Amino acid sequence: MSLSVLRAFVRSIAALAEAAADNEIDEGVLLARGGDMLAELVRRDDWLPDEFARPCVDHYGRYLLHCDSRERFSIMSCVWGPRQGTLIHDHTVWGLVGVLRGAEREERFAHNGNETLTAGPARILKPGEVGVVSPRIGDVHRVSNAYDDRTSISIHVYGANIDAIDRVVYDSDGTKRRVAGSGYDNRSLPNLWDM
Repeated sequence: MSLSVLRAFVRSIAALAEAAADNEIDEGVLLARGGDMLAELVRRDDWLPDEFARPCVDHYGRYLLHCDSRERFSIMSCVWGPRQGTLIHDHTVWGLVGVLRGAEREERFAHNGNETLTAGPARILKPGEVGVVSPRIGDVHRVSNAYDDRTSISIHVYGANIDAIDRVVYDSDGTKRRVAGSGYDNRSLPNLWDM
């Protein structure tokens, strides 16, 4: 197992985040290029250490893999045990979600003018596929493991330290429920810089 693949991805995403911060590229370009980079990363399944790929018993696992020192982006693995998923939630920043193992079911929601959410069609993301969220194009969704009998793993890249941002979780009827900060399930990070 080689973390050099993740290290190279971190460097590439950092360069994109820097270009966006300097207004050299817009969010659309960042999402397109970043999505291609993430798709390349999740097409390989030989780099994620086992301690960041373990399911949790009572909730889906959220493992921080890297957070930019200026919190311009963060990368985490989400480990979905059978039948595990999220509530409906927003992000408030851009995000990329790539499936590494298994499959992920995403249901998107949109406001219909008065804060009531309406659901769009569900989509299944399979290994190597990438989804995108952003307040500009839609960032409210519910995600779950597409399988009832095995673990799925996705890699998430967000345009901030996602756990430090106030975000909204919605009730199933679309009403705002609470501000969310779920926390990470790891207490240490992979050492990307030991070469």
